[in-house]
Parts: sequence; C-alpha cells; structure tokens
Amino acid sequence: MEKRIYNFSAGPAILPEDVLKEAQEHLYMLPGVGMSILEISHRSKTFDKIIGDAREGLRTLLNISQDYELLFLQGGASLQFSMVPLNFMPPKNKADYIVTGSWSKKAVKEAKRVGEVNISASTEEAKFNRIPKQEELKLNADASYVHFTSNNTIYGTQWHSEPVVGDVPLVCDASSDILHKKIDINKYAFVYAGAQKNMGPSGVTFVILRKDMLERSSDTLHTMLNYKTHVDNGSMYNTPTTFGIYIIDLVAKWLIKNGGLDAMYKLNKDKAGILYSCIDGSAGFYKGHAEKDSRSLMNITFNLPTAELEQKLIAEATAEGFSGLKGHRSVGGLRASIYNAFPKQGVEDLVSFMKNFQTKNS
Repeated sequence: MEKRIYNFSAGPAILPEDVLKEAQEHLYMLPGVGMSILEISHRSKTFDKIIGDAREGLRTLLNISQDYELLFLQGGASLQFSMVPLNFMPPKNKADYIVTGSWSKKAVKEAKRVGEVNISASTEEAKFNRIPKQEELKLNADASYVHFTSNNTIYGTQWHSEPVVGDVPLVCDASSDILHKKIDINKYAFVYAGAQKNMGPSGVTFVILRKDMLERSSDTLHTMLNYKTHVDNGSMYNTPTTFGIYIIDLVAKWLIKNGGLDAMYKLNKDKAGILYSCIDGSAGFYKGHAEKDSRSLMNITFNLPTAELEQKLIAEATAEGFSGLKGHRSVGGLRASIYNAFPKQGVEDLVSFMKNFQTKNS
C-alpha cells in the first residue's frame, strides 16, 4: 500500500505515527547500545533506564504520588480479574462489582471463585447502553473494594466521573481509556489497564497500586499471583515484555511533548463530537447504541436501519481504507475506536464517507 489506512480497531489498536517511526529507526540498533531493543537484557542498564523512564513518564502524566507503586505485568486485564480478588478480597471475602458490559461480567466470574460478590448495579437489561447513576448503586460499606470498568469497548459507554464509594477502596479496569484524560488518582486504590488500546502494544498490563493495599496480599498466594512479588522485584521477577515497555515509554514522551493529558482530552472530545454529530444529524439513518450521557469518547458504537446496510457500509469503507469498523460479534453493528493516537483528519474523512453513503442508500 502507498499509505497507511485508518485503523479503527478496538485493540490491538492504533499507535502514534511518531512513535512507530522512532521505533522503526532504532529497531535494528538502539543508539549507543549496538543491539536491538528486542535483544537487550532486561537486567541491563539500558533497560533499567527504559523502564524507569516509562514509570516516570506515566507518573508525570497522571500526577501519581509516591504513595502508589507502578507495575508492568503480563496476562492482560483478564489475569487481573483473578489477581485483584485473590489479593484484596480477604479477609472479608466480599466485594462490590458494578456491571456495565462483558468485561465487568468476566471480572465478576473470577471474583466469585474467591468470595461473595455483590452486584451493586447492572445495566444488562438495557443491553448495556448506559452507565448507572450514582443513586442506583447499592453499595456495601463493609465490602473489601468496589470494582468498576471505566470504559466499555463493546457497547461504547464510559464513566465520565468515578462512582462515589465512601471509604471503601475503589478498583478500576481502565484498559480502554487510560491516558485519555487526567483523573484524580487519589480517588483510587488500584487501577489496571491492558496497554494495547491506548498506551502501547499488546502484552503489557499497567498497574497503579496504592501501597497500603499490599498489606492484604497474603504470603500464601502463588508467587506470580502476589502483587508483593512484583513490587519487590520492580516488575522483573520474570522477564518483562521489554519491547512493549519501550513503546509505552515512547508513547508517554509523545503525550508529554504534545501538551499532556489536558490537551489530549480536548482533542478526544473534539474527535468524538465530530462523529456523534454525524450520527445525531442523520435523521435516524445512523443510530447510536449508547445513551447520550453515557457515550464513550474512545469507542463509538452505532447501527444502520438494516443488517444488510451495515455489511454494505463495512465492505465499502474497508475498500476505501477505513479498517476495523465492524462491531463486536456479540452485538453487531459498527464501532469506530478513536483512541488518543487516532488522527482528527481520519474522523473527518469517515464522516464524509458516512454522509455520502447515506445519500446513496437512503
């Protein structure tokens, strides 16, 4: 192909072009090192600097104090579904979960293997088209923690402010919107995120852990499932995903260079606004799945009048260089994932295509 196509995939997802070009330039040989990032030892001084820079870049972007440990783990968010209850649910062995989509349901399944799970709220009856309101939450003041998923890739919904949970520790799966804006990290006890949607390639899971939570991690846990193991060994008890952490470091530097998370949040709102305006202004030809006050800035989900038209649009869009618009197999329809690295011009070009498609097929 003569040029890069627009990648709307939900994950692994688009990365900044500047990051890709720098990684390409240095893939064969890192400057001053004489070997590739794919070859260097994770115990080398070179990698010590890379992982240290990645930590500090993320600490700067999210204004994370020294009260928190930052970890780079493996196993994806799916492993965290198990590690979180194993480490944090005892000794009470009960926790609150807010269910807003498929991934939070999977988190519940694993937590139930450890202890009692209270479903504080669920929007499944509404086909997960919205985020529950604060007054809907039935919270247990004696819970070990409250777990929620900040953005739902499949259904295109997003929390725009954290649930208020009192003194109970707040745990968040932020896999698909981490770094899309600043958050007050002091409201959280624990945040985890697969890197492959908004901060790097697949294979790395980023964890923000408030240090006092480590007191709950029992020494009887299997070594690799204990957060103490990874804190004590600086995320290098086993060989880390060196290349993935290298890319995360580059992404953090790219974000800082481009104005940080406040600038990124403004851009993300602008991009999503362009596409939602097209959907809302289509006189019903395009219909968004999520209720307006629950809409995601990262994953925009919508339908057309018929499944046949949806397939036709996907086919024609793919031919025009718009890749990854097919909705998740469990819900169908279309989904445009416009993470941090997705260019505003790409959204504008998609909107132009959608308007032309509507004209030809109304």
